[in-house]
Amino acid sequence: MSKKSLLPFRVSGSAVNPLFSPAAALNLFEGAISLKKKIFVLGGCRSGKSSYALETAQKFSGNNKVFIATCVPRDDEMKLRVTRHQQERSRHWHTVEAPFHLAEAVVEAGGKAGVLLVDCLTLWINNLLMDNYDSEQILDQVQSLTRAVSSATCPVILVSNEVGTGIVPENKLARLYRDLVGSTNQAVAACADQVVWTVAGIPVVIKG
Repeated sequence: MSKKSLLPFRVSGSAVNPLFSPAAALNLFEGAISLKKKIFVLGGCRSGKSSYALETAQKFSGNNKVFIATCVPRDDEMKLRVTRHQQERSRHWHTVEAPFHLAEAVVEAGGKAGVLLVDCLTLWINNLLMDNYDSEQILDQVQSLTRAVSSATCPVILVSNEVGTGIVPENKLARLYRDLVGSTNQAVAACADQVVWTVAGIPVVIKG
């Protein structure tokens, strides 16, 4: 195969005769992004996962962007974090607070939003656990979430922490939390079109 045949367009004199024009290439690229409608972003603390998820969500066209927040700010430090995240989002974002009923929030917004960004699943699991949901009830909620995400007609980006790479927690509750988050991450990764692992601010695609 010649080098000429590898070019996306053919140059003849001063004119460009498009065999595959830059505009067509852009359309294909945007089409490839739209096909990956369900994106799961996970990583450790301060790994850059939330920033990457927000940047990815901004790439989708339209102004009707919905941020589904699971955090319940219980102290000044967490309130400061929430404020900082809010300031990072543009005026096109609408925030929905869903600390418990996450699947229902995805269903309600998924049919009319341009893109959904859920941040984060680990706080959601924490909320359920602290509200005395047992393991079976939490995993039922996770199944409902994956069904809602799969059924959403708009792109959905979900953020979670990877909590299983450290030492074994010393107490039963912490071990249960770690296991539930791990099971949740596996379930969401299975239904996602693309999974991105963030390390030191660097996104690494591990699926899709």
